[in-house]
Amino acid sequence: MTPNPIRVEAEIAGKRLTLETGQVARQAGGSVIAKLGDTMVFAAATAGKAREDIDFFPLVCDYREKTEAAGKIPGGFFKREGRPTTKEILTMRLTDRSIRPMFPDGYKDEVQVMSHALAYDGHNNPDVLAMIAAFAAVRISGLPFETTMGAVRVGQIDGKLVVWPDDEQRRDGAKLDLVVSGHKDGIAMVESSALEIPEEEMIDALELAHQTILEVVALVDELVAKAGKPAQEFTAPAVDEALKAEVFEYKDKVKAVIRTAGKHERDVAVREVRTAALAALTAGIGDEKALSKKTKAAKDFFRQLAKQVERECILEGTRVDNRKWDEIREITIVPNFVPRQHGSVLFTRGETQALVSTTLGTPDDEAIIDGIETEYRKSFYLHYNFPAYSVGETRRIMGPGRREIGHGMLAERALTAVIPPKDKFPYTIRIVSDITESNGSSSMASVCGGCLSMMLAGVPLGQPIAGIAMGLVQEDGKTAILSDILGSEDHSGDMDFKVAGSGIGITALQMDIKIKGVSRELLSAALNQAREGRIHILRKMLEAVPQPSPDVSQYAPRMEQISIPAEKIGFLIGPGGRNIKAMQTEYKVRIAILDDDGNVQVSGVDAAGVKACIDAIQASCETPKIGTRYTGTVRSVRDFGAFIEILPGVEGLCHISELAEGYVGQVTDVVNVGDEIEVVIINVDDRGKVKVSHKATLEGAGSPSEGGGDRDRGRDRDRGGSGRPSGGGRGRERTGAGER
Repeated sequence: MTPNPIRVEAEIAGKRLTLETGQVARQAGGSVIAKLGDTMVFAAATAGKAREDIDFFPLVCDYREKTEAAGKIPGGFFKREGRPTTKEILTMRLTDRSIRPMFPDGYKDEVQVMSHALAYDGHNNPDVLAMIAAFAAVRISGLPFETTMGAVRVGQIDGKLVVWPDDEQRRDGAKLDLVVSGHKDGIAMVESSALEIPEEEMIDALELAHQTILEVVALVDELVAKAGKPAQEFTAPAVDEALKAEVFEYKDKVKAVIRTAGKHERDVAVREVRTAALAALTAGIGDEKALSKKTKAAKDFFRQLAKQVERECILEGTRVDNRKWDEIREITIVPNFVPRQHGSVLFTRGETQALVSTTLGTPDDEAIIDGIETEYRKSFYLHYNFPAYSVGETRRIMGPGRREIGHGMLAERALTAVIPPKDKFPYTIRIVSDITESNGSSSMASVCGGCLSMMLAGVPLGQPIAGIAMGLVQEDGKTAILSDILGSEDHSGDMDFKVAGSGIGITALQMDIKIKGVSRELLSAALNQAREGRIHILRKMLEAVPQPSPDVSQYAPRMEQISIPAEKIGFLIGPGGRNIKAMQTEYKVRIAILDDDGNVQVSGVDAAGVKACIDAIQASCETPKIGTRYTGTVRSVRDFGAFIEILPGVEGLCHISELAEGYVGQVTDVVNVGDEIEVVIINVDDRGKVKVSHKATLEGAGSPSEGGGDRDRGRDRDRGGSGRPSGGGRGRERTGAGER
């Protein structure tokens, strides 16, 4: 018999949040089903035994959005979910970044936290709910976990901050989309995108988020009280204090070399001190196992020493590369580094370098995003690559990892806010950032390079965007806020946060906070210092590329957009796509029907071909009107007249009596197939059949005799077109037997 679940619930910010356990996955360490609205997410946390050969914490966080949650069947040949989507990977990172620092130092058990969406109601996104379910599952599992955590999403809709905004609100009208996790003592992780929001408004949103998180934490604590397992006893590995003291005796030597100029030169200098220390500390040890154990322990202590020395240097006022706290590294920019690319730039800041390109495409190049949410298309996306050579290493070559996906999406969010609307710039935009050197802040280099490459490609951005990585070191009552941090400062600091935006406000923010409790005053000071650094970088960028190029690259597709009557869409496409395919082949272009209202886009490398195709489409969809003059081509000749193509696919009959002034014996006396001839439309009947006159275009011509030419059609069938001379009245009897 299945036991009844243990459930807790509370109304938080106007929506009911429910957590339950005890019915599903009872063999897992801890399992929770979380519900918000009608959206449901399952999460389970389980731990295995630690491996003796590892020196890191093997935590794996996984999240999946199975399509049955939204009543869908997966696409593709196999009809089964495949590799995780970008959104799933980003949600995994949000969970991992939140809980990893909360496990105690020295804990090495293998922990897996797995979650997936059970139901999606179309309003409450399951990603943040998955974080809450994961936090609760870990907490009730009895694993050694430092504190209870919660998460929340905050949006800004119509100028007001909204907790748990509906997905439709977020997509259509949100100026801010903010995801925050935290605990009773403060915020732990932040991820957001925004439309140039001021720093103070961002801080207001963060404070509202933390207030809501406290309510979520209280609900999780209630579940722990009812269903939590006894806390697992964990004793941190014993510290060899004697060995640690011996290693720390090399502090002065480390401090003497840690300010060596250059990342690799500095690493070499510190490594030489470490090598000497290890040799001295392990001298005389003959047992191989004992030697290996002591060497490993000494290396761990030396890493702690190097971190401590760097923190002390920072708090003394000068960083290891001899910069001040708010000083930005030297910036160099090489525009159009690869001339044949639509837009490219080599952006270098200190020892971090990104080669960034922008490629312009057509609507056919839009990315189709299919998942449990409503399918949609993206006309702007950014891909980030971090090869091993950028840090002087070698490693297995694989596809993009979670870190690359996360950094690329951060840069994409930063730039999305200023992408022009499609009705002003109809191109699909793809940015690729290849990190060629790295010493901190490569994602923000991608933001700067992405902005510059788009400007060089002729994308009319609303504002230029720059990004900067910031750091924080707090110790013994001293606080240092660092601008444009190095990789080592990221590792040794207490908080790292990346801020991107324009001179107006923030477009993206990412924070990972390792200390408890960050005051509003500290956040405000940090964001204001980030703004000063961002504006400095923007000035450097605008010195190199003052404004977007007035036109797109000569190598980019030329694109034009027109509107045709909706009822003409089928005619433009033709049976089986015959017409549209023929036009694409003839003019060497791509034709895209954008919607059912008749908006059509034509793109191609050759501007003349695009223009000619646009003219042809307009002509083919034009409704012939009486009195309109055309230059047409004779397509066929009959005894009674000639059929003349006045528009693509539209022919009009020019009766023999309308070919010239006076008597015409045979049609071929005036025109032959292939001739071009000026005509005027003289009649369009209710079936759309068109009659034209060449005679009406001749100088001194009288009124066209459309009526008379149509009156005695039957007589011409009897005459058979003999061409015998006759009077004017007999000439009218030569009217055609009919129309095609």
